Amino acid sequence: MHTRSIEEELSSMRYPGRGILIGKSADGKNAVIAYFIMGRSVNSRNRIFEATEDGIRTRAFDESKMTDPHLIIYAPVRVLGNKTIVTNGDQTDTIYELMDKQMTFEQALRTREFEDDAPNYTPRISGIVHLENGDMNFAMSILKSADGNADSCERFTFAYSNPQKGQAKFIHTYRCDGDPLPSFEGEPKTLSLPDTDIDALASLIWNALDADNKVSLFVRYLDLESGTYDDRIINKNQ
Repeated sequence: MHTRSIEEELSSMRYPGRGILIGKSADGKNAVIAYFIMGRSVNSRNRIFEATEDGIRTRAFDESKMTDPHLIIYAPVRVLGNKTIVTNGDQTDTIYELMDKQMTFEQALRTREFEDDAPNYTPRISGIVHLENGDMNFAMSILKSADGNADSCERFTFAYSNPQKGQAKFIHTYRCDGDPLPSFEGEPKTLSLPDTDIDALASLIWNALDADNKVSLFVRYLDLESGTYDDRIINKNQ
């Protein structure tokens, strides 16, 4: 499988929508998690990430300009024990609540479908990182319409055990810009993770995203031994 750099991948797309990147740092010490949002409408662009006790939530930057919180206000990142959940919607809470009741990641997501934002029917993308015995495994999921058919939901889960150092998997909502927006296709892409610190990686990702459409970015380095983490948030709206 072809491995691209983060800069090469992100700079090649004007509008990937929302994206999740998960992998293991080049030194093998950290799980690396990144989540970004982009927007084309005023409502979508009027957002920021803000820190919560264990992750982040989205919030309107200017409350007076918020026209519809539906689908754009949610908690993208939450922690359940030794598991970190990251998604592009309120399915974060679904995964958290049902896994807390002993359901699996896949079982929790079977209760959900793609977003009800016709005609795009934006896919719901999700990831989960599990720490165990000083190492990690993770899974990614996408729930999408069947070629824009709202009556049919396609569900795909990709699981990764003992991931390689210096590599990440990347999944995003839209294959490219368009009207309607075409859903992501295939399995998550393999990207190289540079041997760098969290600040350099956050800057690298942010600078590679389309300047007109990027809205917010979250990056977490999660120590595989201790479970402690270091976060960075970048918001276009300041």
